[in-house]
Amino acid sequence: MAGLKLNNITKVYDNSYKAIDDFNLEIKDKEFVVLVGPSGCGKSTILRIIAGLEDITEGKLFIDDKCVNDLDPKDRDIAMVFQNYALYPHKNVYDNLAFGLKIRKVDKKIIDEKVHEVSKTLNLEDLLDRKPAQLSGGQKQRVALGRAIIREPKVFLMDEPLSNLDAKLRVQMRSEIIKLQKRLKTTMIYVTHDQTEAMTMGDRIVIMKDGVIQQIGTPNEIYRNPKNVFVAGFIGTPSINILSAQEFKSLLKLEVEENLLVGIRPENLEIIDGDDIVISVIENLGSERIIHLEKDSTVITVKCSEDREFFVGEKVSLRVKNEDMLNYFDKNTEKSVLI
Repeated sequence: MAGLKLNNITKVYDNSYKAIDDFNLEIKDKEFVVLVGPSGCGKSTILRIIAGLEDITEGKLFIDDKCVNDLDPKDRDIAMVFQNYALYPHKNVYDNLAFGLKIRKVDKKIIDEKVHEVSKTLNLEDLLDRKPAQLSGGQKQRVALGRAIIREPKVFLMDEPLSNLDAKLRVQMRSEIIKLQKRLKTTMIYVTHDQTEAMTMGDRIVIMKDGVIQQIGTPNEIYRNPKNVFVAGFIGTPSINILSAQEFKSLLKLEVEENLLVGIRPENLEIIDGDDIVISVIENLGSERIIHLEKDSTVITVKCSEDREFFVGEKVSLRVKNEDMLNYFDKNTEKSVLI
């Protein structure tokens, strides 16, 4: 397995569009790193640069301390799993798994041993004779993973591999990929636009916007101490409440400097008796409710797990549960004043 270093990576296309701007990241051997951000932020471009499918305009990429800028994709010892599975429709599961080894002229006996070992790991043993058209979405994804695993590469790259699956299967496959990475003890770089995937899967998360890294950290570090308003709003469901000093005082009767914005997570708010804020929407999720409240033109969201009944149109008040959990941002730069 391998560690990676991306030093001052910049990618500019022929039309002068800068997709990646001065990207710096060091990934340890056996680490699971998730690149996350909105569409067009450059996360898939970084994955393609690591794979050798995109040239680097400026900067250097190291795998195991060796600069690989000019190394062909086939010589980087990297396996990539795509969103669309990329299985051969005319080949059965066995031959899809074996294909990469066959073209490397690996001995047939070794191929057979590896196919059965990987199929056992991924619960594909009963599916080896089936064609892709006979498989479910989750089964196809496991075959795609198996085809990458069987090569025993230094690094696994995954580009939104679960986005074509339904919600329940995505949760199941998330768990399987996490367990697989721990079992294989491999370096894995995973790209997604889904912040829930990022928070639940990564040892560290790299949040990107417009080709620029916004923050790198563990899920807990980023959730508790976002470096700017973008990161604060991108991570967390439902999204963090960002209030001006005036709104903060009006809604919560607390003072803050005028040049600051205040970030309050919905779970850090409590609805109490009062008559200054109106409940406008209640989302009942069973174990919890997401309650939206309005005052004048300001909307604020609360995550509530208590049994008390609330009604649309009811007038209430709010209080902050823990003031130490508030985030403060400069109103002009939108950067955290706490980091």
